[in-house]
Amino acid sequence: MKAIVYQKFGTADVLQIVDQPKPMINADQVLVKVKAFSINPMDWKIRKGEMTLMSGSKFPKHTGTDFSGIVEDLGTAVSGLKTGDEVFGVVKDMMKEGVSAEYVVVPSSLIWKKPANISFAQAASITVVGTAAVTALEKMGDINAETEILVNGATGGFGMFLLQLLKQKGANVTAVTSGRGAESAKKWGANSVIDYAREDVLSHKSTYDIVIDLSGKMGYNNARPIMKSKALFLNPTPKPIEIPVSLFKNLFSSKKHVVILSSPSTKYTDILLSAIKDGLEIEVNKVFPFTQYKEAYQYAERGGYIGKVVIEIN
Repeated sequence: MKAIVYQKFGTADVLQIVDQPKPMINADQVLVKVKAFSINPMDWKIRKGEMTLMSGSKFPKHTGTDFSGIVEDLGTAVSGLKTGDEVFGVVKDMMKEGVSAEYVVVPSSLIWKKPANISFAQAASITVVGTAAVTALEKMGDINAETEILVNGATGGFGMFLLQLLKQKGANVTAVTSGRGAESAKKWGANSVIDYAREDVLSHKSTYDIVIDLSGKMGYNNARPIMKSKALFLNPTPKPIEIPVSLFKNLFSSKKHVVILSSPSTKYTDILLSAIKDGLEIEVNKVFPFTQYKEAYQYAERGGYIGKVVIEIN
């Protein structure tokens, strides 16, 4: 089978297509013929060597975490699925495994049937950012129309899910995005929108109960002036050192720095599938063919797009 791998840390230029054996399955695993996989910021953070404490430095490495495809084979202990089923899922170890290949093997507990009304590209976009959005929602606790929430970097894949889930909760949401993202932010549920190219949200007099920084560019210390006295700062893109430091500093501050570490599960996927059934929109900004994998990662890393970027395998 064809697979995208890299033999050293670096830019998208280190990626290459190689031939590898089709993987074998164990009793509790499923072999999937991959139709599409999405690109997430974690992909290039790992590839650039920014996550070596968790990803390790053993090569070759694959890229890609969540995918969609068609069941090719099943382990003897797998139930509820059959050959030919259209599915989506995620690898077990996001730091050390990858789905950038014609076939992937995953545990049956991390694969779900694809809704018939969405495409393979849309299905491949669900698991990582969708799980993170549901986890963020849990961290926010009880929220309602009186809860003032700032979502910074609101129209990427994570924001796309989060804004729509917050809308279902009736929260009062301010979205920070580009001018071209304003329409999508409002469509997905934002009550108001700030164009970061025209206004600096940190200079506003408004304060918030919850600030969530999806861009990874604001930071807890910068956000403190716009946080209410008992506000939460949610950080879904922490540097490794921020995890223990935030726990220590929270002992002495009423403005809490909360790190979001999400892990896909059937519990979270059921919530997402229910939301999709109720009309949650999955916007795929651009789909690249497998052969244009470098261009796909370069495009995604530049940012500024709305929704998700996906690579398809025909």
